[in-house]
Amino acid sequence: MGLLTQIKYPSDLRKLSVDQLPEVCQELREDIVKELSVNPGHLASSLGVAEITVALHYVYDTPEDRIVWDVGHQAYGHKILTGRREQFCTNRKLGGIRPFPSPLESEYDTFACGHASNSISAALGMAVAAKLEGKENRHVVAVIGDGAMSGGLAFEGLNNVSSSPNNLLIILNDNNMSIDRSVGGMKQYLLGLNTNKTYNAIKFRTTRWLYSKGMMNDDRKKGIQRLSNAIKSAIAHQQNIFDGMDIRYFGPFDGHNVKELVRILRAIKDMQGPKLLHLHTQKGHGYAPAEKDVTTWHAPGKFDPETGERIVDNDPNKPQKFQDIFGHTLLELAEQNPKIVGVTPAMPTGCSMNIMMKAMPERTFDVGIAEGHAVTFSGGMAKDGLIPFCNIYSAFSQRAYDNIIHDVALLNLHVVFCWDRAGLVGEDGPTHHGAFDMAALRSIPNLTICSPMDEHELRKLMYTAQLPDKGPFVIRYPRGGGVLLDWRCPFEEIKVGTGRKMCDGEGVAVLSIGAIGNKARKAAMATGVAHYDMRFLKPLDEDILQEVAQKYKKIVTVENGVRIGGLGSAVMEWMCDHDYTPVIKRLGLPDQFVEHGTVAELQKIVGIDTESIKKTILGLL
Repeated sequence: MGLLTQIKYPSDLRKLSVDQLPEVCQELREDIVKELSVNPGHLASSLGVAEITVALHYVYDTPEDRIVWDVGHQAYGHKILTGRREQFCTNRKLGGIRPFPSPLESEYDTFACGHASNSISAALGMAVAAKLEGKENRHVVAVIGDGAMSGGLAFEGLNNVSSSPNNLLIILNDNNMSIDRSVGGMKQYLLGLNTNKTYNAIKFRTTRWLYSKGMMNDDRKKGIQRLSNAIKSAIAHQQNIFDGMDIRYFGPFDGHNVKELVRILRAIKDMQGPKLLHLHTQKGHGYAPAEKDVTTWHAPGKFDPETGERIVDNDPNKPQKFQDIFGHTLLELAEQNPKIVGVTPAMPTGCSMNIMMKAMPERTFDVGIAEGHAVTFSGGMAKDGLIPFCNIYSAFSQRAYDNIIHDVALLNLHVVFCWDRAGLVGEDGPTHHGAFDMAALRSIPNLTICSPMDEHELRKLMYTAQLPDKGPFVIRYPRGGGVLLDWRCPFEEIKVGTGRKMCDGEGVAVLSIGAIGNKARKAAMATGVAHYDMRFLKPLDEDILQEVAQKYKKIVTVENGVRIGGLGSAVMEWMCDHDYTPVIKRLGLPDQFVEHGTVAELQKIVGIDTESIKKTILGLL
């Protein structure tokens, strides 16, 4: 690590010669591989942008110049080069550096970037702010990639970029990937897009000469650009969507040639008007195992950095992940019901819909990073008789809130929403915790909202959800494994709006929803109190609530979601509406963003682990 040890901040990087930069990139990759082999994280994406990262910090005066990362798992190299190399071993650990860039951590992190497709909009806002505040020399760069260009917000940003005065540079990191392979028309368009480097160089020099002679102004510039775009399209036999939007297009170029990248960035750095630099990269570049299997090595867990052998926990006594139970169950149901189809926004492997996708490719749809579209697309299919199972990570479902209301719930369409990673997700932190879904959705008419306590309940609820006349049906379940080794069970209907008594007891009634109920049950049994698994947030089991209200004066509610507006709030509202006045203690996530750490660590911090639940119960007895 000869050169990398000399670099604490980008100002140190800029002291090196251009010829030394390839070595810096190599050392940066080695540093990332070494650290992530023992402290798991997002590997392949950061390896793929090593040259882009180095070139940007070499050419631009960061942090005065702004680099806005899209899809934050590209940014490990950025963290290492911006004063956090010594702390990088704490990445994603409790109290350590954050899993994704955040201005709360470093002035070099210009914006939050845990969710895809926001970089262009945010960077345009910064470019406009710089102009209005008289900071004309500030450069702003958006780095978008890993499939994020398929997101609707990216297109909204592009549309505004083309109509607002700005000098924004958009770098399109085109690696043909998100987590799985990129899909859709934009992917196909980018695969074929090509612009001659000589043409761009001549155009650039001609434009500068015309300006120097006073023969070019903004009005003439726009006219000449339209003419040159038309000539270029005729010669190349291809329309360029970016040129058509008056965003100057350069590329595609090799995103792994750092010296060439520096030359290009210097050449276009001070050009006026919005620009897009199209770079071809390889996700996982420079580490052979990651190059061969980029989906697995997106976030591979622990591994041997020398051999590339992953350290996989194949303990037969360890329950399978909820997502895998979902995937296998969905295929079973689809085999029985020809109306069932699967929809996922770019997460077939992450949510295990790849199981059905492999068996029934014609009935599964990866729509790219486009959660709003995934919901409305599902609504369209449901309107004409199909039963879509639309699987989205809980945190990402937030991006489709209006679509859920306007395009599904309003018409009472039979779409089954499966929210994976609901509740605390652990090391990915506040941008990925599925904290808000229950509170956000509970007020929407026509929705059924439920959460299984274990794998059998998940299978039964999925079976129930696809039965006729169920309307929009939300099933939320957590990241990771459940509690049962023998997860297969016969399908049977669960009556909507019914819970179950898990154990009887005296003094206090504990009401829980979802898999966190397993911890609540342990706490209840240890303290001799009653425990009820509510199953459904909406509609609530009013028979259980009536029984609890008449028998118990003290109630504890437990949920793996925000306390405000969730199960505890729903129980309090019901008690108030029916003139009951028990003492109610609500356990759940606080009114603040919960940082990163292991799930166990975070559950303890927010007070929903077994010992914290026991302590709350004992405080009421």
